Amino acid sequence: MPDCDLNDTEYIRYPAPFAGLSKNSRGRRFDIPRIPYRTAYQRDRDRIIHSTAFRRLQHKTQVFANLGEESDHYRSRLTHTIEVAQISRTIARMLGLNEDLAEGVALAHDLGHTPFGHSGEKVLNDLLADEGGFNHNVQSLRVVDFLEKRYPQHFGLNLTYELREAIIKHETHGTVEIPEEFDARENPLLEGQIVNYADEIAYNGHDIDDGLASGLLTLDDLRQTELFAGYFDDLEKNLVEKSETMVRYALVRSLVNSMVIDLYQETARRLADEKIKSTDDVRSCNMRLVSFTPEQQMFNRNLKEYLSHNMYRHPSLDDMSKRSEEIIIFLFKRYMDHPDDIPGGFIERYGEGEIKRRITDYVAGMTDRFALAEYNRLHSI
Repeated sequence: MPDCDLNDTEYIRYPAPFAGLSKNSRGRRFDIPRIPYRTAYQRDRDRIIHSTAFRRLQHKTQVFANLGEESDHYRSRLTHTIEVAQISRTIARMLGLNEDLAEGVALAHDLGHTPFGHSGEKVLNDLLADEGGFNHNVQSLRVVDFLEKRYPQHFGLNLTYELREAIIKHETHGTVEIPEEFDARENPLLEGQIVNYADEIAYNGHDIDDGLASGLLTLDDLRQTELFAGYFDDLEKNLVEKSETMVRYALVRSLVNSMVIDLYQETARRLADEKIKSTDDVRSCNMRLVSFTPEQQMFNRNLKEYLSHNMYRHPSLDDMSKRSEEIIIFLFKRYMDHPDDIPGGFIERYGEGEIKRRITDYVAGMTDRFALAEYNRLHSI
């Protein structure tokens, strides 16, 4: 065996005392036999990767609709999820946390997302206003608890409490009613809290990248903003090849790296200041412990505002959003009037229940491409 530096993070064997260890898990809804060479959180991760909902993410919108060949060059909901998982593992390792749990939460956090991204979610939320609306965190938990059917004994993936808790407590817009099973007064474990911010880091970085790749943003535009001035100063000094492509890649790397380091340093400071020694301390703390510094939070708010004005509201994306809303509204109303148009025995498969709930599950589970194909098929009948 080659010599190694025992301080090298690659060889860390003992986690931090506040790491979420699977031996301390609150368990699953249905007991399963233990496997000595795979932990409970590894098995959670693997169940998610093999799920139908996970595969469908490859054809669901992140920012650009996944409909034509040009979309192959941009992030899908799946590649976004993979980036979130990679960043989550990195931060978990830096803090001595459970990488498998962090990765599992990251891989599951968007399973309930609709076709056409946030445009689809907004439409379903409006259509279900009288029933409490639609939220993709709630739908993600429904996917892993009910809609996936891979085991003869039960519906759902039968994931651990901690992973399911992190899904429903993932930070989101609006208010989400936390099921009684998960104490709303408790914080999720640090591994779940990490994913909230890894999600933000990933989309802040890749939305800049995709915006530049699409031409909706330009490097010259970014150079002229105070927001990016420091980044370009460093790139001009240190980058050997200054082609637009290399500058773009270096800018995104620099953005992501600075956010990861800031998150790690601020979180480590909070853990020390609050004297966190256990997962019980994490759960009972009067604040979320994973966070950016105030300066980074301000930068991120300004970045979101910049992207909103200069990219998300661009006419080409606005047209795409309007088209996707038209498709979702048509499908939902069509199925409400003609539930027999839903193929494959989907309604019967999940037993008796409110028809609007079943239609919501069916539409939310669609990929962009399937939703468009169904729209075209039903329009031709």
